[in-house]
Amino acid sequence: MGMWFASCPKGLESLLASELTSLGAGKTRETVAGVYVEGTLAFAYRACLWSRLANRVLLPLEKFEVSSADDLYRGVRSIPWETHLTPRQSIAVDFIGTNDAIRHTKFGAQQVKDAIVDQLQDCFGERPDVDLQNPDLRINVRLAKDAVTVSLDMSGGSLHKRGYRVAMVPAPLKENLAAALLLRAGWPEIAARGGALIDPLCGSGTFLIEGAMMVADMAPGLIRERFGFHGWAKHDATLWQDIRQEALARCEAGLSREIPEIRGYDKDTRAVSAAQENIACAGLEKWVRVMAKPIEAFKKPTHRETGDGLIICNPPYGERWGEMEELKPLYQTLGEVAKRECPGWRMAVITGNAELAGELRLRADKKYQFFNGTIPSQLLLFQLREADDRNPQPRSDESAAALGEGAQMFANRLKKNARKLAGWLKASGVSCYRLYDADMPEYAVAIDVYQDAIHVQEYAPPITVDEASANRHLTEIRQALLSLYPESRGKLFFKERRRQKGDNQYQRQPSGSSHNAVQVVTEGAARFEVNLSDYLDTGLFLDHRPVRRMIGAMARGKRVLNLFCYTAAASVHAALGGATSSLSIDMSNSYLEWAGRNFALNGLDLKQHQLLRADCLEWLEREQGAFDLVFLDPPTFSNSKKMEQVLDIQRDHGTLIGHAMAVLAPGGTLVFSNNFRKFSMDQAVLQNWQVESITEQTFDPDFQRDQKLHNCWLIRHPQ
Repeated sequence: MGMWFASCPKGLESLLASELTSLGAGKTRETVAGVYVEGTLAFAYRACLWSRLANRVLLPLEKFEVSSADDLYRGVRSIPWETHLTPRQSIAVDFIGTNDAIRHTKFGAQQVKDAIVDQLQDCFGERPDVDLQNPDLRINVRLAKDAVTVSLDMSGGSLHKRGYRVAMVPAPLKENLAAALLLRAGWPEIAARGGALIDPLCGSGTFLIEGAMMVADMAPGLIRERFGFHGWAKHDATLWQDIRQEALARCEAGLSREIPEIRGYDKDTRAVSAAQENIACAGLEKWVRVMAKPIEAFKKPTHRETGDGLIICNPPYGERWGEMEELKPLYQTLGEVAKRECPGWRMAVITGNAELAGELRLRADKKYQFFNGTIPSQLLLFQLREADDRNPQPRSDESAAALGEGAQMFANRLKKNARKLAGWLKASGVSCYRLYDADMPEYAVAIDVYQDAIHVQEYAPPITVDEASANRHLTEIRQALLSLYPESRGKLFFKERRRQKGDNQYQRQPSGSSHNAVQVVTEGAARFEVNLSDYLDTGLFLDHRPVRRMIGAMARGKRVLNLFCYTAAASVHAALGGATSSLSIDMSNSYLEWAGRNFALNGLDLKQHQLLRADCLEWLEREQGAFDLVFLDPPTFSNSKKMEQVLDIQRDHGTLIGHAMAVLAPGGTLVFSNNFRKFSMDQAVLQNWQVESITEQTFDPDFQRDQKLHNCWLIRHPQ
């Protein structure tokens, strides 16, 4: 009996331990992503051939401490490599882990390779070759907590690669994970009583093939041409051939028995073709059938009596939120047709998106957490009931599900922020506010609440956060929001923020979330239309709330000019505050039309409060009219084709302020604002006019965390 280590995806350790016991293992000990087992060489061969769950089967050779590169070299060289391979064989080293001494896995692998090669050179006077792609023997080295474990990889390539997948579709499920999910779903028990297996979204056919191999008693490694032990000096070819011949006989006997109905469907003909190729490569084309059919057309097969069965599928769940909106009808249809066509069956759905799972409108009897690669996912098991059930199950709700560690941490931060703002919100009556703004850098979003809707803007994640982690964080953000605000399920909007150039800032955004996107919100006495889906910004800059409030308080009896007015929210406040007249100027037709709707919402007369489409720079150069209150809030940079000039606010603000002061009546006030974080006021402006910085006074409690979002000054003529 020797000690072996079988690795597996996280979350499958207990299943793997049971499987290895059934294959003849002695004692087992579970650890993270694997199982240590006692067993003979025959057991190791059977594990490589028969394990449906393992990634690799390793033979540990040595374990030792490493506090320097020399420690690693000496420890590996002390192993009697001449008993495991000869110089005529090629090797590859898989090195995992780092510490203070070994900071790069490539460096660690190089040290291990050098030690092996030097040791064999001493023994045989020859050096083996290195072949990273197809070595005769693969060495696995794992470094954790300054301890190195050196093992031989008996499996060679990962055991999830059965050898039948010759054609693929995007994002296929790994074969060993598919097998594990079939076991969790109870497929062997269902098959034993003659139940069918159906995948209505079959993709490349992985569930169907793995399910057929189980009922046919077909070893998952039977069609693999080679395993890692084939290049091992201690390989027992006779023992291996006996074990493989036994597996061939079991497969032949299994296929001679009646195989349950196993069928797959997919609307994508390319996926169906890929599945057919893979099924044929596995030698199962007589027993597994697939055809092109959309989910809407799904019907339970009737040409053969099946009794109950298992529907299992891995529907897409979208990495971006716009994609998610497009996928909701798919999930709704899947739940509807499954319940209608297959009452009494079990259904298993794999998803990495809890909100989409809610669209099934079914209650899960069991839930299993697992990782699909780096994506935290769930296997949801449903017992389908009669379509005319008088007591239908309530819709699955994320708020009732336990949150994962990351989602819970994010939810805790949102609750903490909400508690801080609660008193101010109650006292002020503010209903549109910022709840979160990248407080934790890895969760790089801004979250704004617009009454009963939630608007999420994604920032580019820090460079230290890889794409997979960023996508996982987005999923956790969604789960936390749905848990805390279930009533806003249908009013959750997501947008990616990118710096816009020229007319792009006015273009509609392809968010895919247009339902309930346009709504009317209140801000003090004012009412505004916001659009939470179709544009980069919503029509209301929340950080400028105090500035708008101040303008409303200053406007009574004044002639007001609003330059670069956007949707003219400041003009509305000025008009409601008693301005005698106002002129709002912008060069975007879209925003001026929006401004007109805002005026109409507040019952304002467009003869008294006018809108003008013009280039503000060009208009100011003509110095038209006189105004008592001017609001100047230009973009940081603009090179729109509609403008004759390019605007750079740091470079041009002195000239721009000078032109604005030319139309400011004596005794009037210019409110100048911009959002350039590194802005510095021109000394000439400070010398020519009375300038008062009021930036610190223009942030309400929801924006106190980042007071570089905008700058604000009051500028007046000298007394």
